[in-house]
Amino acid sequence: MVGGAGVGLLLAFVALLVVGTYSAAAGIAGGGAKGSVGLAKGAVPTMYQPLVQKWGNLCPAINPALLAAQLYQESGWRADAKSPADARGIAQFIPGTWATHGVDGNGDGKKDIWDPADAIPSAASYDCELASYVKKVPGDQSDNMLASYNAGAYAVIKYGGIPPYRETQNYVKIIRSLEKSFARPIGRVAPSQQAASAIYYAQQKLGTPYLWGGNGTADQGGRFDCSGLTKAAYESVGIGLPRVANDQYNAGPHPSRNELLPGDLVFFSDDLGNSRAIHHVGLYVGGGYMIDAPYTGAVIRFDKIDSPDYFGATRVTKDGAQAVGSAAGAAGAAGAAE
Repeated sequence: MVGGAGVGLLLAFVALLVVGTYSAAAGIAGGGAKGSVGLAKGAVPTMYQPLVQKWGNLCPAINPALLAAQLYQESGWRADAKSPADARGIAQFIPGTWATHGVDGNGDGKKDIWDPADAIPSAASYDCELASYVKKVPGDQSDNMLASYNAGAYAVIKYGGIPPYRETQNYVKIIRSLEKSFARPIGRVAPSQQAASAIYYAQQKLGTPYLWGGNGTADQGGRFDCSGLTKAAYESVGIGLPRVANDQYNAGPHPSRNELLPGDLVFFSDDLGNSRAIHHVGLYVGGGYMIDAPYTGAVIRFDKIDSPDYFGATRVTKDGAQAVGSAAGAAGAAGAAE
């Protein structure tokens, strides 16, 4: 437990880290060179990475990160997901659509809607087919393809682009925002504008006892668990993160270890190739340290981030948080259906 004097020294230390790190970050927002789209570390579960990487390059309208974003939004990577509308499997095909557009992706002589080795190639193939229908429509070809996926190619052709349907416009925005989370960054990731205030919130909770499932509410004595703390810290600056740590990982792009800035979320996983196995999250403050709510019996404190289970980081964006929140809700609904 950190004493009063220790807290004062540590807060001063953090203030210096934040100012120094952001001063050094002035040149980061410029971006980097363009290149082919790869997948961010562990964002796609290991068993599906080769399929997504291969079939995500099937045509120019899609890429691996965009295909991954669609699959995450549809099912949350659950191969057994079934929606109330009878959409099935990891790609959430309706049986009627599957009958026409399903492909035998693994070459075993059958098209199985529940088998990701067929469903993922089928999703990519269907995307590319839709893109071919609207290839002469003005605007971004990927946006028009996604709009066709949601509203039908006829509507995209009729309106000369994304149709004026709120559901369709939101769908396109969600997938394109999630795409940034699943893509391996090319160049440096732009700094967050809200990070310092999120850190300030977390600093005020230092010394608070940990509570499993804690959201900081009055009936819980203002206590938190790890993802409850990071969620509350970003809610304090108007950004709504999902409740679960492995969903929070998808709330923005992923800076590398040597590009971390204060305010980045840092994650720890039991499987370093799979973000769905993340078991802990903290709020990076600089100098190799984070503020986190570690475990039952401990208090919110400063911890070093460098450990064998360090998985990676996310630089939270408002669009990314909104997108992953919508996707997590949709995938949860599909997974809960009988």
